[in-house]
Amino acid sequence: MINIIGTWIAALLTLAIYSFLYKDNPFYKLAENIFVGVSAGYWAVVLWFDYAWPNLFEPLFKRGQWYNIFPIFIGLLMFAPLIPRISWMVRIPLTFTMGVAMAVSITQIVQGDIFPQLQATFLPLKGIPFFEAFSNFLIICGVISTLVYFYFSKEHKGALGLGAKIGIWFMMISFGASFGYTVMARVSLFIGRVYFLLHNWLGVI
Repeated sequence: MINIIGTWIAALLTLAIYSFLYKDNPFYKLAENIFVGVSAGYWAVVLWFDYAWPNLFEPLFKRGQWYNIFPIFIGLLMFAPLIPRISWMVRIPLTFTMGVAMAVSITQIVQGDIFPQLQATFLPLKGIPFFEAFSNFLIICGVISTLVYFYFSKEHKGALGLGAKIGIWFMMISFGASFGYTVMARVSLFIGRVYFLLHNWLGVI
């Protein structure tokens, strides 16, 4: 019985979301608000039990780590905009968060993207099958020409302009492939919902 009720709720919410394809309507707004509310509640519980309680409040109250008061205080300053007189204090946690995020992101990008990309560019062109050598040549040419396009210290003329135009072609192909992959992923999700409606809900297939 519980499964049947859950299937009906999921099917009706799915139809409510897809009703936006016709136009904005109260059913879509209801499903959207339910989704946002449930997501916010879920993540609030996850953040509390997986991060805030075991890392901050439990060490403070059970192990006497009094210095945890400082991150808790900085976190509470995120609610400063609720009090107009001290709303400016929200800059403190925002600045701290952005600084830490930038430092962590730079390290991850250098180690996870830049260095592996450079390593993947140093590919052999001799002593390997023709198609593998041609593939390596395209990768090397794509990386170099794309970097040339973003070199703005000199006007793109002559060989520099030709390299920049080749870089544009490589970027357009890359963007097209990424867009196609995104569309395929969304179509796959749509097929999954249609299969759920026809199989799990209506039982016609």
